[in-house]
Amino acid sequence: MLLRLGAWSLLEAGQTFLAGYALARALDAGFLAGDVRTGLLWLGAAGLAVGAGAYGTGRVYGVVAALVEPARDQLVTAVVGRGVREADPGALSGLTQQVELARDTLAGVVMVSRSFLFTAAGALIGLFSLAPLLLAVVLPPLLAGVALFAATLRPLARRQEAFLTADEALAGELGALCPGLRDVTAAGAEERAAADVGERIDAELRTARALARWSLARTAALAVGGELPVVLLLLTTPWLLRRGVTPGALVGALAYVTQSLLPALQNLVHGLGTSGSRLTVVLRRLTRAPLVCGEPHGRPPTPRGRQEPSVPRSPDSPALTLASVTFAYGPDAEPVLDGLDLTLPTGAHLAVVGPSGIGKSTLTGLVCGLLTPQRGTIRVYGNPAPAPQATVLIPQEAYVHGGTLAENLSLFRPDPVPEAELLAAADAVGLAPLLRMLGGPGARVDPAGLSAGERQLIALTRAYLSPAPLALLDEATCHLDPEAEARAERAFAARPGGTLVIVAHRLSSARRAGRILVMDGTRTVCGTHEELLRTSALYRSLTAGWTPHQAPLPS
Repeated sequence: MLLRLGAWSLLEAGQTFLAGYALARALDAGFLAGDVRTGLLWLGAAGLAVGAGAYGTGRVYGVVAALVEPARDQLVTAVVGRGVREADPGALSGLTQQVELARDTLAGVVMVSRSFLFTAAGALIGLFSLAPLLLAVVLPPLLAGVALFAATLRPLARRQEAFLTADEALAGELGALCPGLRDVTAAGAEERAAADVGERIDAELRTARALARWSLARTAALAVGGELPVVLLLLTTPWLLRRGVTPGALVGALAYVTQSLLPALQNLVHGLGTSGSRLTVVLRRLTRAPLVCGEPHGRPPTPRGRQEPSVPRSPDSPALTLASVTFAYGPDAEPVLDGLDLTLPTGAHLAVVGPSGIGKSTLTGLVCGLLTPQRGTIRVYGNPAPAPQATVLIPQEAYVHGGTLAENLSLFRPDPVPEAELLAAADAVGLAPLLRMLGGPGARVDPAGLSAGERQLIALTRAYLSPAPLALLDEATCHLDPEAEARAERAFAARPGGTLVIVAHRLSSARRAGRILVMDGTRTVCGTHEELLRTSALYRSLTAGWTPHQAPLPS
């Protein structure tokens, strides 16, 4: 295959050689000597060489395709094998984007590198054939330009990878943030979200500037290797003519530089400089060993079943402790929570109620670490918050991604969930009818084709399967009917070693909870349903006139 590529490339090189040599002979032996017929014959030979070179170029594309496609197949095999064996979450991106990018850039690198080598060889041989002095003028700056360009390849590749990494990080941040803007606003986390996105933008800007600075070196290499020879030929023309170089040879040399060497060097600098560095980055990502989420590099994931999650905890420590917690959205704002004390034992079931905007979502944001209190401490199973391995938050807007149903449900697990466990969780939460309707755990999910309630059932089952023992449901069942809501809440309350906090949407949710937290400004009252009916005027007003199963609480 390489021999065929070399043979067709030689045909292209012949065209390059004759482009300058035939022009020089047409002038010196033909038109300048008064022999028009000879001049026309040499020009005709150059025209035939162009046709032959075009045919050779067409054949080169077929050979390059035959070289590149097996490499693509090997990459696909490697990515698919890694995805099947190790459940690599990056396999889909590798197949749909990175493999195709590697194939295209590899073909481009082969084409521009081959073209430059054979074009430069044909032009340099032609210069030597016309007059060795011409080669002495053109070759040094050409070599200097190529050397300068070669010196920039490694730094360019590093900065290209840094830029792609920063760009992916920004895209991931925005992809996670944009669908949850309502929750960000509801939780009052606008400043924190803006700061996180701002850091990503600044990082990408820094990498883009670094990449642009090194791109200037490519322009310098092109100027030295491709444009400086033209200037030197013009400056040394009187000297060359005095040493026997003919006018036709000078015109042929200019043709070699401007029509062959300069375009070939431009293609090399722009093609190899961009595609080559990108190919290096993509191949490194496709062939490196994957990182398993939550595990150190090279360490196999720890198998997990539906047993009680392994969360570091102090003996006899409560599931949740808030001590004098104070939080306000801004230094001059009134506190949403002011000196809140709350202790929740392991296995407890707490419902949080209160008027709209009173701070219920703020409380869940503080517990899971999305927000940081100005004063006070929050401990989850004896550990300072945030404790991401110990808490799982399900917001009102449920997020479902493309892929299979099993992939959606296993999102919070470091390894694929056994099908038996997944089916048991779906049955417990109430997802089983939807799972059967979609076609089972392996069925692909279209998030836009699901109702809000169906998305909530998927998100609830995903959280139920998570290893976190403390579940925070922030109106996560508001799109379910009362029966489905009751089933999901009972499933979470019965999780082995699990603790449940619900921002209640209906009175029935509050009545199912063992304890109810009533939020009234900076004051809070905690008790059972019967106790609060006797002691809390706000709770009585919230529940007055609301039936236990049909109507939602004001929120």
